[in-house]
Amino acid sequence: MTIHPPLEQIPADILSAADYETRAADYIAAPTLAWLAGGSGTEQTLRANREAFASLQILPRLLNDFRQASTRRTLCGTPLEHPALLAPLGHQRLLHTDGERAVARAAEATVTCLVASTLSSLAMEEVAAATSGPKWFQLYCQPRRDDTLRLLHRAESAGYQAIVLTLDAPVQPLSRRAQLAGFRLPPALAPANLVNCEPLQQVALKPGQSILLHGMMSEAPGWIDVDWLLTQTRLPIIVKGVSHPDDALRLKAMGVAGQIVSNHGGRSLDGAPASLHCLPAIRAALGADYPLLLDGGIRSGTDIFKALACGADAVLIGRLQGYALAVAGALGVAHMLKLLRDELELCMALAGTPTLDDITTRCLTGDS
Repeated sequence: MTIHPPLEQIPADILSAADYETRAADYIAAPTLAWLAGGSGTEQTLRANREAFASLQILPRLLNDFRQASTRRTLCGTPLEHPALLAPLGHQRLLHTDGERAVARAAEATVTCLVASTLSSLAMEEVAAATSGPKWFQLYCQPRRDDTLRLLHRAESAGYQAIVLTLDAPVQPLSRRAQLAGFRLPPALAPANLVNCEPLQQVALKPGQSILLHGMMSEAPGWIDVDWLLTQTRLPIIVKGVSHPDDALRLKAMGVAGQIVSNHGGRSLDGAPASLHCLPAIRAALGADYPLLLDGGIRSGTDIFKALACGADAVLIGRLQGYALAVAGALGVAHMLKLLRDELELCMALAGTPTLDDITTRCLTGDS
């Protein structure tokens, strides 16, 4: 198959946000596409994230007043024009030569909050400089606290408005799909933010101990690390990777400013439930006013509507962002975000919900 370079214009047959996924194979080499599209294990959770949205239907309502309609919302001090954020997606120069810089430009053009990844191909300062719009920085705790603190202070200095602490992948399962396709991250695309960070060191094991359980997991963050991190920054900390109400309640009690219900896009524990199915119980535990977002499986504005109805304040867009970047660069990402917003607004109009606060479980039928 011939792989085409990114276009300078939108392909005429892209009429919905989901169409970018359909066209992606024409613009992404097969091993890289396997890395982007695949999940861990047998991809049960990857499939579950999408199937969860299909299990819900939206009930149309009539004759509602839309004179004060709005898609605006403020989360953790950040004003949002619409409830779709760009999720942290690492190694974006695999998909486009401009990588994260192109995505940042698209975020600025569409007034979309960008969540920049620790594993970015470009330094966080370069990504931040490409957009004057709202931006958060996604943080992975490093083996040495000094390295974590350095990343945190760099994010503060670069103008990021919140820290998204990702906790659901203390070890990264291998993607069978990516392995079979022969994917390897080119050395030249190593994460720019981690150049001066100390890599994970192999812990000396006693006889009978597990490399994973006693070795790699010995370096994984714990509750004490979250508690420490909360004392190290003036920025709000939002934890990404929550699936259980008990974890959610403990994080809230510690002072975490917001949370993201996520199973790492099906890239962590295979067999975990869909993020959408976890969302209602976590919302019930945390209460109506606590900032709560959803990550995983979003492909349309209708999906965004369903996530909000199940209890999310906003959603993160991950793989769809990568597909659009590969097809048409910054223009593609901006167009994809516009399509998502158009689809959401159409859904709101037909469901009789003028504002985001009007989108509740009463709008849905099916298996939530």
